Amino acid sequence: MPKNKKRNTPHRGGSAGGGGGSGAAAATAATAGGQHRNVQPFSDEDASIETMSHCSGYSDPSSFAEDVVGLYYFLGPEVLDEEGTQEDLEYKLKGLIDLTLDKSAKTRQAALEGIKNALASKMLYEFILERRMTLTDSIERCLKKGKSDEQRAAAALASVLCIQLGPGIESEEILKTLGPILKKIICDGAASIQVRQTCATCFGVCSFIATDDITELYSTLECLENIFAKSYLKEKDTTVICSTPNTVLHISSLLAWTLLLTICPINEVKKKLEMHFHKLPSLLSCDDVNMRIAAGESLALLFELARGIESDFFYEDMESLTQMLRALATDGNKHRAKVDKRKQRSVFRDVLRAVEERDFPTETVKFGPERMYIDCWVKKHTYDTFKEILGSGMQYHLQSNEFLRNVFELGPPVMLDAATLKTMKISRFERHLYNSAAFKARTKARSKCRDKRADVGEFF
Repeated sequence: MPKNKKRNTPHRGGSAGGGGGSGAAAATAATAGGQHRNVQPFSDEDASIETMSHCSGYSDPSSFAEDVVGLYYFLGPEVLDEEGTQEDLEYKLKGLIDLTLDKSAKTRQAALEGIKNALASKMLYEFILERRMTLTDSIERCLKKGKSDEQRAAAALASVLCIQLGPGIESEEILKTLGPILKKIICDGAASIQVRQTCATCFGVCSFIATDDITELYSTLECLENIFAKSYLKEKDTTVICSTPNTVLHISSLLAWTLLLTICPINEVKKKLEMHFHKLPSLLSCDDVNMRIAAGESLALLFELARGIESDFFYEDMESLTQMLRALATDGNKHRAKVDKRKQRSVFRDVLRAVEERDFPTETVKFGPERMYIDCWVKKHTYDTFKEILGSGMQYHLQSNEFLRNVFELGPPVMLDAATLKTMKISRFERHLYNSAAFKARTKARSKCRDKRADVGEFF
């Protein structure tokens, strides 16, 4: 705790009363006066919160955690724009940063997730630049000593932290500190698969943003390919790759590896193409639909890179590959879920067009008054990766984050006046009315459908 903080500083943004938000499970936490009160849980899955014994600069840490973390989990980022001020937000984030040192694992995890959600929904470059070392130390401690959920929250925060800071000495120092720890967790067979999966994505994204040393980039590529290469078909007499609990880790490693390949020098790209071009198609026979899709999209991107290097690039097994892609694009196996088949067919139709016709179906992404056209597999993969991390905050970052705007060649951020911003936003009341009307329409349609089934049943 900073020395200039007073122990009895009044809580400006917190609730004065005891209870949490409606509909949330209650748990007890010891307050500064030794009494017990209800505490808002930090996620739907949490049943309780461990006793909070860390003494921060706030007289009632349980109330502070309830108010601040609940702000992001239950109200959403739009509340910050409509009801909060920058000063209030920074005040509450300072409290969350303090709570990353709490003795309660649940409190630390919730604080990490609260900070991550705030950074994903709003640009706070100056604020986090001043507290970069503190945040890095907290993430490092949670990665080393925390349990599964806490480690995942720490890795996710590290990704967003680097996205906020962009390339430069600050992100390089974060990667230098956290990189060896992330690598150790990824390669640790005793660690949770979910933790290793999140760390693989984090390692790839942070390396994409911050790696300045080309040898470090090659080392990261090797680490990731050693993971997903374990899914390659090993026995010649086997035609199907059976998924394992490690498959999700292999998928994340493959996608992170593919992202880093897009920023490699041409010589390294050629080397990796020679190593993996004839092995990747084996992943198309995996019984996990997400692995098949990841492999298909990676192949399309590799073909795009290869043809960018050599316009007359020739692939020896083109006929057998296109047959596999065509079969996946028209897959009608009854033993597969309909949702999986629809998703797979949609993706592999595009992959087949990319491999056979060198074509890419252009996509349009709208954010504010601007539009971005995704016209190649490299841009699509990069966009999908950052969208997975930032979620609904992706549009905001495309408008305001200079790093992402440089990545997608959008130019400097467009400055909008307050009146224009207000006309672009839909009020919470209007959104509520729209959602209510949509719900009523769905309910009415379902009722009519049920009535028709009942009539048919009576007729027969």
